[in-house]
Amino acid sequence: MTNTNSISLNVISGNGMISVSSPTAQMKNVTGLPNVHPKGKKATLLLTSVFGPYAQDDEFGSRKINPMELYHNQVTREQGPFSLRMFHRSWGQMLIQANLTSPCVQLDFPVRERFIEELKTRKYDVIGIGSIVMNVGKVKEMCRLIRKYQPEAVIVIGGHISNLGGLEDRVDCDFIVKGDGVRWFREYLDQDPDQPLRHPVINSGFGTRAVGIDSPGDVAATIIPSVGCPMGCNFCATSAMFGGKGKFVNFYETGDELYHVMDEVSKRMNCCSFFIMDENFLLHKPRAMRLLHLMQENGKSWALYVFSSVNALVKYSLEELNQLGISWVWIGLEGEDSAYSKLNGVNVRDLLNQMQEHGIRLLGSSIIGLPTHTPENIQNAIDYATAFHTDFHQFMLYTPNPGTPLFEELTAKGLMKDPSEYDLADCHGQYAFNYRHPHIKNGLETELLRRAFQTDFDVNGPSLMRLTRTLLNGWLKYKNHPDERVRRRWEWEMEPVRNAYIPMVAAMRSYYRGRNDVVFQLADQLLKDLLKEFGSLKMRLFSYVGAKYLRYTIWREEKRLARGVTYEPPTFYQRNAFVQDESIELASAVEPLVMERVSEMENTASSETSKEMERQMQLVG
Repeated sequence: MTNTNSISLNVISGNGMISVSSPTAQMKNVTGLPNVHPKGKKATLLLTSVFGPYAQDDEFGSRKINPMELYHNQVTREQGPFSLRMFHRSWGQMLIQANLTSPCVQLDFPVRERFIEELKTRKYDVIGIGSIVMNVGKVKEMCRLIRKYQPEAVIVIGGHISNLGGLEDRVDCDFIVKGDGVRWFREYLDQDPDQPLRHPVINSGFGTRAVGIDSPGDVAATIIPSVGCPMGCNFCATSAMFGGKGKFVNFYETGDELYHVMDEVSKRMNCCSFFIMDENFLLHKPRAMRLLHLMQENGKSWALYVFSSVNALVKYSLEELNQLGISWVWIGLEGEDSAYSKLNGVNVRDLLNQMQEHGIRLLGSSIIGLPTHTPENIQNAIDYATAFHTDFHQFMLYTPNPGTPLFEELTAKGLMKDPSEYDLADCHGQYAFNYRHPHIKNGLETELLRRAFQTDFDVNGPSLMRLTRTLLNGWLKYKNHPDERVRRRWEWEMEPVRNAYIPMVAAMRSYYRGRNDVVFQLADQLLKDLLKEFGSLKMRLFSYVGAKYLRYTIWREEKRLARGVTYEPPTFYQRNAFVQDESIELASAVEPLVMERVSEMENTASSETSKEMERQMQLVG
């Protein structure tokens, strides 16, 4: 079988980076060490995320406004006790660890003291730190600590921070790696870079909390089919890290490979929901349709949570999306007249309305601070975004991240602020500009961004209430679907609605009475519709009693948040199978699909994919 992880892609060389044997990864050798570690496969590794705590303001670059909780940070941040709170592991490092035949330990979300303890108690040949640009202060401190406690260790820095020009002048490291970390580490440790990919078993989210209650929530697995994004939006740091427009790395080219991994992971985790960590999963239609065929053939009632551009979505009928189990879509709306070609020629509002009518939950993403935005017209831009009525809405500042075309463009125009004028720790898209906006000045962007979140919340209500409406829409449309596999998915998708969401909506209705008549009416009508469908006497009693309890937990959570309570992830400490220490938890991974030959169908699919990708790039270009 052809291993798609070895596909050779052209990656832009910048910041002194040089390509390794395949340009899916680049590196900067800072201190002139050998490009292959002297110990090869026998070298011992520690992979670590930056240290916490995270949701606080401190000297190392943590910011209270920028917690480790993705949804609360960027999507539901002004929704108070209704905000969706959860954490996500460092998936890239888990992928690297699963694909090395060298002893490798991962330390995820350590506090500074725990990181020091690890350096004092275990000796490593190589220590890799993954980070985003904003955490450069923490990376600097971690490098200092490594030099102090393990001066012989080779320090490797990777992740989005690799886009930062002059990083080697800020932190004391040996290598800076940009792009495909699996390939780079395999080559650095004298391993076969083209061996098939093992996929780690990843629980998508943990520490779920909402309406003042800790909940395990629905168990979903994370699957990583590819990295990078061929759309190449000028502000996208992820696209830039993997080469920019038209560049990506497919780990799984065929639906057969992808189905195998999903099936194995679902068995180990006893789950049927998958968060597909692929920047534009539906753009690869031949793979998606082959996956659908295998799901139908094997009776799989899976739910897929995906990222997708509008121009990819319109290639599928709503029935195809339903059959494929597309339950949740994160979609870039950017802004009215934003000029991003992925939105061209589509009535986006009608498309999104139809998707929600068919039960597909939506997370829209909009930009605050486009070049045309002014203090006078920004409310129109916010109202435009809010009027999509998506279940969730992310707002981000228009930010020229290092390494992106937007950064290069504004640098050439002399519009980037001098480094002395801002702190990198504040330029994470949720607080401050790192450049001179033509109309929004003097830090006004912070308040405008907050206003966007607040307006969306005031008009559309809590996201948990919105997604309940969308789920009910899907249930009413598909509960009698002729395909038993589809009916079965909607049965289990509605379990949390029956068990928890009905009393939650009743509590929201009570909460908004006299506070916000628009949201009260939304909650009131939704509760009526839910009880009409599921309203047995037992359910009505359950919703009444449950609402009373939830009103208390909501009140309690409001009090906690008013006191400044924040949430932090626990520390994870795991090894791969080559670490001979059973006191450390063993990380689980799925072996790749082994095939003697690539079928004619797969060859055809691969050819169709290449043609489709080329056509899309021509449209984007």
